[in-house]
Amino acid sequence: MPVHYHQGGFPPEGLDWKRLIPLIGPANAAIARYEGVLHGVPNPNVLLSPLTSQEAVLSSRIEGTQATLGEVLEFEAEGDPNDESTPKKADIQEVLNYRMALNEATRLLPDLPLSQRLVKEVHAVLMQGVRGRNKSPGEYRKIPNWIGPEGCTIEQARFVPVGADRLPDAMSEWEKYVHAETPDKLVQLAVTHAEFEAIHPFLDGNGRLGRLIVPLYLYSQGLLSRPNFYLSEFLESHREEYYERLLAVSRDGDWTGWCEFFLGAIIAQAQANQAKASAILALFQARKDWIVDVTRSQYAVRALDWMFVRPIFKTSDFAASVEIPAPTASRILRVVRDEGMLQEIRPGAGRRAAVLAFGELLDIADGR
Repeated sequence: MPVHYHQGGFPPEGLDWKRLIPLIGPANAAIARYEGVLHGVPNPNVLLSPLTSQEAVLSSRIEGTQATLGEVLEFEAEGDPNDESTPKKADIQEVLNYRMALNEATRLLPDLPLSQRLVKEVHAVLMQGVRGRNKSPGEYRKIPNWIGPEGCTIEQARFVPVGADRLPDAMSEWEKYVHAETPDKLVQLAVTHAEFEAIHPFLDGNGRLGRLIVPLYLYSQGLLSRPNFYLSEFLESHREEYYERLLAVSRDGDWTGWCEFFLGAIIAQAQANQAKASAILALFQARKDWIVDVTRSQYAVRALDWMFVRPIFKTSDFAASVEIPAPTASRILRVVRDEGMLQEIRPGAGRRAAVLAFGELLDIADGR
């Protein structure tokens, strides 16, 4: 028998705060420590770009895509963004859309609160041009949907979300709760995420959008100065428990168990994110001095910034978009490659440019 949406069970009453309090302090402290590191990053758009890409990879992987960070960046370097000619390329397209959706939400948030309108606009970006393009991008579903093995009937489903007729009211309640006064913001975020997943307002993309809401909420509530908090690494490695805890909310009314799991995820992921951000910052500082030293060029740091944003790239793209005089750009690339900072992953041939990779940076983003 499928579990059905907890009609009338939101917002939760009777959370067991005695069980949550031992986790609330450490979770808030972990976020504050991560924010301290984030605040010290001189150009987060540049330096944290690989982490944003890795979050997109892992959030999409929870939904069953099979792309790696390296494959995504290599595909991007090849420069045919609408190529879905193989299942792998279609997977990669979904990852790139996730990253675009996060960027679009970040652009909208200063003028638009975390709301149904924002969620719909971000969903439209998430689903544009990919396998969900025929699944009403930016529009709530008008028909039932259910979650279970591929091709299963509603009777065979694990979970049946709220009915389409009650969906607009459920989303209005969700939006009201997002802006309500509650005893703790991270517990509020736990409930916000679980409720969004339980409502499942769109035909597709609900899981990814629900995970996007996590950094957007932290940013909109002032807990982070940027929406660069990536939870999917933890959720992907605890996928079975993640789904089981969400299911238990509707099946057993176990909001407290879900919140315990979520706060534990926040603590573990904040520590992992902090370590990665610190490692990237240390790599940037070390390579900044090094690249100035080996190239003796006034453009050295500009070149390095460019490589942090695009750790896999075609040599021709570097020359075309780095805004450095062409002979200097070629010389910088040659020196940096000869000195071992970049590795060639595809040699140039005829008119086809070589593809290079910044391996040290990819290893940090990948958690290696």
